[in-house]
Amino acid sequence: MPQLNPNPWFMIMILSWLTLSLIMQPKLLSFLSPNPLHTKQITAHKTQPWTWPWT
Repeated sequence: MPQLNPNPWFMIMILSWLTLSLIMQPKLLSFLSPNPLHTKQITAHKTQPWTWPWT
């Protein structure tokens, strides 16, 4: 069964991961986000009990 021979596919996988992790990933991570994250102030909401008409 030739599809179980890992010889060509393993090398392709290793080269693909090396290309991604060493070349592409630093280039992609160098871009700045157009919308920087900000911390929001968490405010507690005032809840009121629901008045049921049948009680």
